[in-house]
Amino acid sequence: MPGHGLTGRVAGARVRLGRPGWVTPGPLHGEVERLLGAGATVVLLEEDGRVAGALAVRDEPRPEAAEVVAALRRSGHRVAMLTGDHPVTARAVAVEVGIAPEEVYAGLLPEDKARVVGDLRAGGPVAMVGDGVNDAPALAGADLGVAMGAMGTDVAVETADVALMGEDLRHLPAVLDHAHRCRTIMWQSVGLSLAIIVGLVPLALFGVLGLAAVVLVHELAEVVVIANGLRAGRRGPAIGRGAGAPGSPAVREGDLHDSDRVGSPSRSD
Repeated sequence: MPGHGLTGRVAGARVRLGRPGWVTPGPLHGEVERLLGAGATVVLLEEDGRVAGALAVRDEPRPEAAEVVAALRRSGHRVAMLTGDHPVTARAVAVEVGIAPEEVYAGLLPEDKARVVGDLRAGGPVAMVGDGVNDAPALAGADLGVAMGAMGTDVAVETADVALMGEDLRHLPAVLDHAHRCRTIMWQSVGLSLAIIVGLVPLALFGVLGLAAVVLVHELAEVVVIANGLRAGRRGPAIGRGAGAPGSPAVREGDLHDSDRVGSPSRSD
């Protein structure tokens, strides 16, 4: 059951394994609340309609997670968390990595993630980062879908616009900054080309410059534009130690936890 859990039969008994709410905690309610408050994800096991036990799983945030969130914010990006985890668990992890509580969207099903991404797009372009089957609808609905190709599912990688390989989250802000830099260089080249054409046309029409001079200036301008474009191939410095070193891993699961992050490339956000 996508976003909920698993159903099946074991030794003739009908069992369900899934999230609280889909499986009722019953007598384990107090223990489940305690585990959720500690930042754990709880999975309940139900056998023939009776709760048989609870499993608590906690994914520790990656050591560079808080550094990445801070770097994205310094670059003018808004950072939010979209996750299927319980709200209490999600907020505990968000505080640890520096995401504001009001930017935490928890308890989401796949279709809910896509809906939240659509709502966020009202404030500007949105980049969705994820790696699982549950992330695919949101990746498809975002302006930019970024899949963590090293650990991601095939459907997430195929749905996303960009797949980053490796496990170092610090490559995510580095990639976004590099994209902004490339766009700036592109517009510089376009502006220079248009300015030269606008200047050469009247000079050629009024005979100020001959055909040979016009061709020479035009060819020299092309060399300048090409040289400027080559700057886009240079990588800027990545944040943190080792993030920009040759052969260093790129990003793993776009999560700063085992949840998903949404960062808006829009400076207005």
